[in-house]
Amino acid sequence: MKLHDLARFSLTLSALALTAALAQAKVEKLPFGVAAGKPVELYVLSNGSGMTAKIMTYGATITELDTADRNGKLGDVVLGFDSLEGYLSKEPFFGATVGRVGNRIAKGLFTLNGHTYRLATNDGPNHLHGGTKGFDKRVWSAEVVPGSVASVKFSYVSPDGEEGYPGTCAVTVTFSVTDANELRVEYTVSPDKDTPANVTNHSYFNLGGADQGGILDQEVMLNADSFTPVDSTLIPTGELKSVAGTPMDFRKPTPVGARIQQVGGNPVGYDHNFVLNRSGDGLSLVATVRDPKTGRQMTVSSTEPGVQFYSGNFLDGTLTGKKGVAYKQYWGLCLETQHFPDSVNHPNFPSYVVKAGETYRSTTVFGFTAN
Repeated sequence: MKLHDLARFSLTLSALALTAALAQAKVEKLPFGVAAGKPVELYVLSNGSGMTAKIMTYGATITELDTADRNGKLGDVVLGFDSLEGYLSKEPFFGATVGRVGNRIAKGLFTLNGHTYRLATNDGPNHLHGGTKGFDKRVWSAEVVPGSVASVKFSYVSPDGEEGYPGTCAVTVTFSVTDANELRVEYTVSPDKDTPANVTNHSYFNLGGADQGGILDQEVMLNADSFTPVDSTLIPTGELKSVAGTPMDFRKPTPVGARIQQVGGNPVGYDHNFVLNRSGDGLSLVATVRDPKTGRQMTVSSTEPGVQFYSGNFLDGTLTGKKGVAYKQYWGLCLETQHFPDSVNHPNFPSYVVKAGETYRSTTVFGFTAN
């Protein structure tokens, strides 16, 4: 074959590959009900391997995530409900985008630029996940992002004073399902006044499938040498403590249930922030989770400095989820990539205050394999 023919052949192959990728990447929009008088849409993102993510505009919420097991069988690995109605009642943030500040703020109080702000105390004495009507209970707008990857950008503008926070805050979350069987989540936060912001996703993962049992046998590795101890209301004390010799040591893959009874708490279980071993400013390894029964493995990477590991302690069987399954205690686990809880009240923690006129950017990637 002559050189110019080879070049033409290579270009043809590249064009065919791009065409195939475009054909494989698919986004479908479906109606999903009405919330607060506004229509809710469900976006179905899929790649050529069968991995599918379903995300609705109510709360920019992941309602379903289908990935393959070691035999190639697809299964849903996140907790949630079959219809919108389940999400409109009191439920524990299944799959939701939470903010303006995810996690807890002690007593709902913080001081910024000399002014003290009072927020709702919706978790005992503390503020949790943005308040009584945080980002998880808002209807977001959405648009498909053109390209070879299935991608949708969700947008919400939080007005000045919403839930007590200062400044109008424009937020976007872009979800993408890649050809590498990854769910990529990219956040931007742009305020017009200085404001705390700690936006994250609150999916409950069960790599075995929620209709197959709980997560105590699933093996977790956390790339963290230290964690932030908490008081009885789950507010950090301000200390950074080594995980060595404690039930918080997940530096090697360990079943969730191996030492859970040693953790204490009411109810017993993990609901703690881990200080990630970071290298540079880009994506860094956060965690791995593996289900021995199905062979599914999830690898989490993020640009964030911490991750809240939660073992589903407050699930108690009173919620009936997808396929009629009652979600019992330890039926799902959360890995909420974020800044540390109550950082706005701890000067020694990495700050999550976003300055007026600036844009904070954050990325988390959930990658799936099976063996």
